[in-house]
Amino acid sequence: MSTLSETGAAGSAPGVGAGAADAPPPSEERAETALARTLQSIARSDLLVVVMSFVFAFLIGSVLIVIADEEVRTTLGYFFARPSDALTAIWQSVTHAYGAMFRGAVFDGPGFSRVAEDVREAGGSGTYVLFPALAAGLRPLTETLTVATPLIIAAAGMAVSFRAGLFNIGGTGQLIVGAMAAGYVGFAVQLPVVLHLLVALLAGVLAGAVWGGIAGFLKARFGANEVISTIMLNWIATYLLFFALKTTAFTGANQSQPTSPSVGENATLPLLLGSGFRLHAGLFLAAGAAVLLWWLMSRSTLGFHFRAVGSNPRAARVAGISPARTAFLVLAVAGALVGLAGAVHVLGTERRLTEGVAGNIGFDAITVALLGRSGPVGIVLAGLLFAALSTGGRFMETNQGVPLDLVQVIQVLVVLFIAAPPLVRTLIGLRRIDHPGAGARRTRRPRAVEVPATVGAAAGASTASATSGTTADGPAAGGSDGSSSGGAHRADAPVDGGAPPGDAPPAGASGTGTHARQDPSDGTAPAPERGEDTTDAQEDHR
Repeated sequence: MSTLSETGAAGSAPGVGAGAADAPPPSEERAETALARTLQSIARSDLLVVVMSFVFAFLIGSVLIVIADEEVRTTLGYFFARPSDALTAIWQSVTHAYGAMFRGAVFDGPGFSRVAEDVREAGGSGTYVLFPALAAGLRPLTETLTVATPLIIAAAGMAVSFRAGLFNIGGTGQLIVGAMAAGYVGFAVQLPVVLHLLVALLAGVLAGAVWGGIAGFLKARFGANEVISTIMLNWIATYLLFFALKTTAFTGANQSQPTSPSVGENATLPLLLGSGFRLHAGLFLAAGAAVLLWWLMSRSTLGFHFRAVGSNPRAARVAGISPARTAFLVLAVAGALVGLAGAVHVLGTERRLTEGVAGNIGFDAITVALLGRSGPVGIVLAGLLFAALSTGGRFMETNQGVPLDLVQVIQVLVVLFIAAPPLVRTLIGLRRIDHPGAGARRTRRPRAVEVPATVGAAAGASTASATSGTTADGPAAGGSDGSSSGGAHRADAPVDGGAPPGDAPPAGASGTGTHARQDPSDGTAPAPERGEDTTDAQEDHR
């Protein structure tokens, strides 16, 4: 019995048998574990990748600013004689450039102070000083919101197609046709105040939906690749705009310049802060587009079909969802949103059609949608960031002489880093977080090895001799058919002296029968049964 007791004690699981129980970990250990889990979840989150992508992009931009600064290059010529001069010049070059970008994008502190001082000198006080000073200080923020408005709406359209598994590159073309339709209704049609604006916006939405639907039809009917078709439609829309601005239908009597007449007052989006600012009511349409994206993709049946086809077209087809019809609807809905962005841009900001009315909004919307992970909140934040870079970059160029092209470099670097999360985590030393199972695969935990074990000749035997047992293909001691009366049992099953026949004997008992599992962690596991392959490949196959 002593042998069985020792064997049972050694083979029992922690906290099982002989009154053993695992003591709860101390509070300090639990706190450390919770902190480690929190840090690990942060390290795996997309937010960390986005933030560090901007950090790395701005660091590389700082290097470019330093290289382009003539004063810095001069001080580097005698760096070893007076290193403080070079370090000071580097610091001032970078901080002044990015400070100017902040002033041009968010808040102009010097402008605020200057206007406040001017009003005080004129005899003003209290709110007579505060309001004009705030208007001067917050003017850059209003410009950022103005630039972000069509960008957010167009990015919402891009997000619809991306989440449905279609890579829509046709934002520029859809935005151009939306702007053309809305602009034409705005200056060529005379309607009452509210109705005129609604009709112009609706014309832009329908034009964008038709232009996106063309690519969707080609995809659904003929299997055309949406990337190729939308790129070609971009060029068609661009040259269609150039052609239209050379006709009297779009230019009227003004044939000298390729511009259309100004949009009628009844069709313009109202300004929110007066004539001194360009911020208009399209900002509310941008917020509505983000809400619509959330409702469409998360709460509507149509959005569920979009996501189902994007996740697994074959499974969606089995469920009764037509991938072809869904592809057409996806590109039509995406085109409608991008067309709305074009209408908002021409009716609220530009107020007329020009050859460059689309700018970079179409392609920037693709970047914003990818940066925002095709979610409404992410798109709004990414749109504001890109708009801030654009408006701040222009002020940085005029105030500090840093070329605006630097902003384009920073934007491209941000996209590059976000497109490669493992690269970002490698740069910050968290590469293994991307593949949490890699370490476990490299140091595979030893698996239990199947060993022969059978019930002994006499049920209820108190001890068993390891040398008296036979292999699985030999006869059992006390049995002529090679099997015991109890059938197959585990070798680590509890054994008692008074157990009825059929209970498993202790590990190492003699006889034959089925395989038993034994944990080889103590290094005493017997050799595997003849014919058993224990290589890693065979284990994985099983």
